[in-house]
Parts: sequence; C-alpha cells; structure tokens
Amino acid sequence: MLDFLLNLYQTGDTAVLGIVLLLMLTVAVAAYLLGCFNGAVIVSKYILRDDVRNHGSGNAGLTNFYRTFGGGLTFVVILCDALKAVLAVLIGAALFWLIGAERFLVEGKYWAALFCLLGHMFPCMFHFKGGKGILSGGAIALMIDWRIALVVWVGFIVLVALTRYVSLGSVWAGISFPFATWFCYQDPVIVVLGFLCGGLVVWQHRANIKRLIQGNENKFSFHRKKQ
Repeated sequence: MLDFLLNLYQTGDTAVLGIVLLLMLTVAVAAYLLGCFNGAVIVSKYILRDDVRNHGSGNAGLTNFYRTFGGGLTFVVILCDALKAVLAVLIGAALFWLIGAERFLVEGKYWAALFCLLGHMFPCMFHFKGGKGILSGGAIALMIDWRIALVVWVGFIVLVALTRYVSLGSVWAGISFPFATWFCYQDPVIVVLGFLCGGLVVWQHRANIKRLIQGNENKFSFHRKKQ
C-alpha cells in the first residue's frame, strides 16, 4: 500500500491519490464510529439505566457487564460488539477493493480493525471511556483470517478454562495477534497494523497485568456478584 501511494505521488497522479486517501479516511471514520457503539454502555446506560462503568472494574466490557448485571442482555452486548466489528471489517475490505481489487483487501481489513478498536476503547460519544476490545477483537480475527482466529481463540479459551483469568487469555490474544499476522502475511504494512491492534489490547489490560503479577486479579465466575 505504501509503495502504491508513493508511486501515485511520484507520478504526479494527484487526482487518483486524493481519491485513494479519501477512501482510506472514509474507512477510518466509519470504522471508528462503528466502534463507538459500545454494547455494554448502550445496554446498561439506556436500557438498564445504570452505567456499567460505575460498577466493578469500571470497564465498559463484556466481563464487567456480566459480573454486574448478568442476564439475557449479556447476549445483546455480545451481538452489538461482534456485529460492529464485522461491519467495520467488511467496509474496510469493500472500499480498499475499490482501490486495487484483491491486492489491498487484507490491508483494508486491518486498517478498519485498527480504527474500530480505537472507537471501542476510546468512544467519542461516551467521553472516550470504553472497553478493552476483546470481544470486538475476537470478531475481527475471525473476519480477517481463520488461521489467526484459531491461534487467538484457542489460546484464549485454553488459558481462561485453566486459570479462570479472562485477562490472561485477553493478554494472550493481544500478544499472539500480531505474531500470527506476521506468520500469515509477510507484508510490512499489514504486520505494523497487526502490532498496533495487538498493542492496543495489551495496553488496555495494563492494570490487569499488574494485578496478575501481584496475585490479586479477579477470576471469572458464571455467578455474577450480588448488588
């Protein structure tokens, strides 16, 4: 993609360059805004009238929502966060296909994934206080490449099943995603985008990592905490 953009610039084809940059900006904005529709915040704040960010860890994510409220609305949160990631990746793939057919399909998926995660984690409509990106990130991995999804999901499930630390599985997902990306695609732009996505997930779990090291991280339970 970088070579393509540089070639357009060097050949003076500014009209095409402008269209390409506009499409990239469109994907970024659309994916970010989709990411901002945080399922846990929307359901808790506007349906339950009790913002999930005022409870537990203060995180606007699935785990904290389930621990706080439980119930069938948890599936609404799952659907919302997964669906927005799917739509974002599809938009990225479709608009980047317009740039260079199948040549830039994967770049489009990763580009959209990055901004969808940014929207989920730092939603402008919710004071930039969102979730940690695991559910959306998992959906993104499935949309990008089944091999990457296999590495991310199997590691996540095994670690959570063995330790009951959702955060440990989440950190695995963040760390493994870019390396699985590198294994599947030796394109430097894709790998950089993969590391940015994975890095965001790990960064959002920095407090959990600290608690894991100290031995006082909360374990997951199917029984929600009593209010």
